[in-house]
Amino acid sequence: MFFNLALRNSRRSRKENGLFFASLLISVVAFYMILSLSRQDVMLFLAEMESDAVDRLLGMIPVFYGITLFILFFLIYYASKFQLERRRHEFGVYLMMGMRRTKLFALLLTEDFGSSILALLVGLPSALLLSELVSLVTAHLTGLGIIGHQVTASAEAALWTAAGFLLIKLLAFLILSGKIARQEIGALLMDMPEERKRQLCTGIYAAALVLGLCGLTAAYAMAISGIAWQGIGQMGFTLVLGILGTMLFFFGLRSVLGFLAMHSRKNRRLSVFNFRQLQEIVICRSNTLAVSSLLILAALCFFGAGTAIARLYGQSEQHVLDYTFYEEGADSAAVVKALKEQGLAAEFSDLFEMKAGHIRSSEDLEGAYQMDSVLAALEELPESRDRDVLLNNLSYSSYPYLISLGSYNRLLAAAGLPELDLSADEAAVYMDGEFTEDVRRGLLNEVLKNRPKTTLAGSDCYLTGEVQTVNLVTDRLLTLSFALILPDEAFAYHTQGDYETYLDAVLNQNAWKEKSLLTAISDMNQRLNQAGISYESYLQNMGRQLFYVVAAGYITIYLAIMFFVIANTIIGVQFLMGQQKSKRRYQTLVRLGASYQMLCRSAARQIHWYFGIPAAVAALSSLFGVRSLLKGLLSVEMKGNSVEMLLVAAAMIAVLCVLEYIYIAVVRRMSSRYLLTLMVPERDNA
Repeated sequence: MFFNLALRNSRRSRKENGLFFASLLISVVAFYMILSLSRQDVMLFLAEMESDAVDRLLGMIPVFYGITLFILFFLIYYASKFQLERRRHEFGVYLMMGMRRTKLFALLLTEDFGSSILALLVGLPSALLLSELVSLVTAHLTGLGIIGHQVTASAEAALWTAAGFLLIKLLAFLILSGKIARQEIGALLMDMPEERKRQLCTGIYAAALVLGLCGLTAAYAMAISGIAWQGIGQMGFTLVLGILGTMLFFFGLRSVLGFLAMHSRKNRRLSVFNFRQLQEIVICRSNTLAVSSLLILAALCFFGAGTAIARLYGQSEQHVLDYTFYEEGADSAAVVKALKEQGLAAEFSDLFEMKAGHIRSSEDLEGAYQMDSVLAALEELPESRDRDVLLNNLSYSSYPYLISLGSYNRLLAAAGLPELDLSADEAAVYMDGEFTEDVRRGLLNEVLKNRPKTTLAGSDCYLTGEVQTVNLVTDRLLTLSFALILPDEAFAYHTQGDYETYLDAVLNQNAWKEKSLLTAISDMNQRLNQAGISYESYLQNMGRQLFYVVAAGYITIYLAIMFFVIANTIIGVQFLMGQQKSKRRYQTLVRLGASYQMLCRSAARQIHWYFGIPAAVAALSSLFGVRSLLKGLLSVEMKGNSVEMLLVAAAMIAVLCVLEYIYIAVVRRMSSRYLLTLMVPERDNA
């Protein structure tokens, strides 16, 4: 009988408050996914390529886990408080019928434990499936197919998920059940009293609203201008301004709602009632709304910026080369011979030399190359920060690297790009994408259109074409901020035959067409290691990109989901609690002739305002927050894609707006269900 009652009550609680139960399921899924990160095949692959970075990332997981547990505790506390407050009368009846308080405590504990176990039983398998799906998608973001994927279930992650979840559930339950158990039977049988809070004059609220808007505007300006990223102090001051501004804005918002109530359309039913209800809710819970808005803002920023960074890091560099062979003092012909002896040369569709060296035709190293005409042309362009940075960088390029045109044309052919055609006195500019961005390259291209004359070791040299950026080697063996591509004869003269030779290679597609490129390169690495041949493979470049995808994708999406779920659940639960405490007002409206449909429309409008205000403030702030995050976190080569990233971020924010609407629909349904119970008139005991 006892367990049947607990089972029935637990089932009824989940049905009446499905929003809270769904939030718990999402939390379980998010906990497992972040805790099982180290066991996923993508991370196992990265551990070999970027072990230090992966160790630092995994070392941060317990911190994220602890922070979200702390925040989730308050969600569970407030949501459970709402559930228990709704059943006050029921508990009073149990005690009136002779149930001991210890048995009531055991009943509530059994109900809560049953719901928690069900959430884990549903959430953990769902988390396992979703984590595998996300792992596959993450690998696909690199554009290189799927690694030999194997499903891996992490028992440790499941254990920590269950332990943390049950711990905070039990802690919240003990606090709340203790409060219920100490109350007298008469107090339990009474309806919940309405909240009262002393109101101040309208001028104070209006002043708080203006100060809040000023604080938010200042925070937005500091974030977008980049001042916030200049140091920890500036970042802290920006965050304080933003948080304080949000708090003051919501504190002063009651003046706006009061104005709307006074000037609302009189012909619209219950219009004044709706705004008065909202005004009272804001008066009592302005801090809760402000915190919820900040959580939604954090979710929008993390989800938008994180997804954009993860998406575009996977496409940030053009993949041309698979291998570069280089050993100081060794001849590339010896490497080719070693590859043939090991039967590996046939595995490559293209093998060619990349020649690069310093200027040896001039004894004056500091003045070996002069490009005053280029600097003068740049100074004539409209003033901008990008122009000034480019001028500063080029002013130090007096001793650039030289690149052989024949070698670079082989690289362009491998990339499927048109080859360069240079006369004897011409040169093309090369700048590695890691050291510049699209805007600055565009400025330099404007100058190069006029074929400016420069001086190389005392000889005239005309710069032509556009800035070249295709990577000379596979990864990091050679990265040049500024170099000149010269015809082969000019290259041989100015280097005096003293240059370095890198052997670039492209794998034959037949070697990997039936499997992923990652697998093919991994297999080739093992064979090269056995042969004792020094190399640099695309896996190193790939591993770095994939790490950014995982770090930005997993962590930011995890935080975004947790913050979004917590914020919206708090808003929904707080509204439903406030509606229940206003029970007598709705009953009075029923007695005055209000229909069920009229009450539902009234509640729907209140819900739209109650959810819409913090969500709208967060959405507006996210326009500045996402831009600020991209400005502060992007590397130089990625900033050229900032517009595309903002578009991706906007699409992700739109997805969260759809989820916001789903939350609103769920709360409306729960509100309508509660209002239906108020339509039965109470008996008059006279």
